[in-house]
Amino acid sequence: MSAPEKPRPIPGARLLFSLDPSMSYLNHGSFGALPISVQRAQQRLRDEVEANPLRFYGTGLLDRVVHTRRHLATFLGADPDGSALVQNTTAAVSLVLQSVGLGASDEVLLSDHAYGAVTMAVRHRCRRTGATARTVAVPLGLSAPEVVARVRSALRPGRTRLLVIDQLASATAALFPVREIAAAAREHGIPVLVDAAHVPGMLPVDVSAIGADFWVGNLHKWGWAPRGTALLHVAPAWRRRIEPLVVSWEHEQGFPRSVEFQGTIDYTPWLAAPTGIFTMRTLGLEAVQEHNETLAAYAQRVVGEALGLEPADLPEPGGPGVAMRVVPLPAGLATTVPEAQALRLHIAEKLAAEVAVNAWGGRGLLRLSAQVYNRPEEYEALAERLPGLLAAYQR
Repeated sequence: MSAPEKPRPIPGARLLFSLDPSMSYLNHGSFGALPISVQRAQQRLRDEVEANPLRFYGTGLLDRVVHTRRHLATFLGADPDGSALVQNTTAAVSLVLQSVGLGASDEVLLSDHAYGAVTMAVRHRCRRTGATARTVAVPLGLSAPEVVARVRSALRPGRTRLLVIDQLASATAALFPVREIAAAAREHGIPVLVDAAHVPGMLPVDVSAIGADFWVGNLHKWGWAPRGTALLHVAPAWRRRIEPLVVSWEHEQGFPRSVEFQGTIDYTPWLAAPTGIFTMRTLGLEAVQEHNETLAAYAQRVVGEALGLEPADLPEPGGPGVAMRVVPLPAGLATTVPEAQALRLHIAEKLAAEVAVNAWGGRGLLRLSAQVYNRPEEYEALAERLPGLLAAYQR
């Protein structure tokens, strides 16, 4: 079967970024990449800080943070008064775990798609509280109703204290029906934390409509915000119960200010974040998302065919809009995290291409991202050279 149609480049989009032209950066999903306009906006804020630190931190900073939070929350369909800016999804997960009040008879349920650092945070908190961390397997290729049924069957009312579920999984690029999963958990009074690290900017989202108790997404990946920018949304029933990881001067004000204000942290990523959304909108938000989804599908098919895979062997994301796709690697390659990291570095060194390689379910998965600065020719070049590199790597 031939590859999907190549998307037309968005005029001028490639020039918005300052990426090294000697590398094919096919891994936007890991750390994002900042448009030059956002870099400059943040630098202006840094200059403002250093011109008079006391004035920056002491005059109107909280109002500026609140204004920024309202802008970003509105973009995501979240309640601004029930949201807080945080450094990243991982920090928000630890914040939620501290706030739900785990006990020795409780358990936290995750799927086997959960991000590694999230799983580590859950296990760490469970060790400290005597609770149990449990994992439900969700095979790739299930339909949305099948995913919901599998997660529902794993819930244990009276025992499951928190369900942590991805909206878009990092390792597998699988899209989960989080609204339906949250509804299923709500039937049993089980709180749900949605890890939406990759969602803001990539997928249209209405956070309030999902109905999760907690939802967190990074804006520094697909939202073109500086690194260290994420939004945590908390349902009304939980807002007074949020326990900040750091107690500072706004603690008595309660959520969200008790979470957002932490003294002399760097607030410039948050304050510059709206520039990323503005830049994306100048290109056309729907145009950006359509381009990236189409290019990711093309990349998956081209690289998959080069590795001898049939279309049926290439996992579909489980829904529209996803700008990351995975290609299963030959058996025996990258089956552990250290092996996956080593192979990623080898590909970067030998092929001048940055990709993500993950070990999941005993199989290595090559993850390809697509962003407006990417071109089909970059994936074609990877497809041409990758089979030979992998054959030599296995010897």
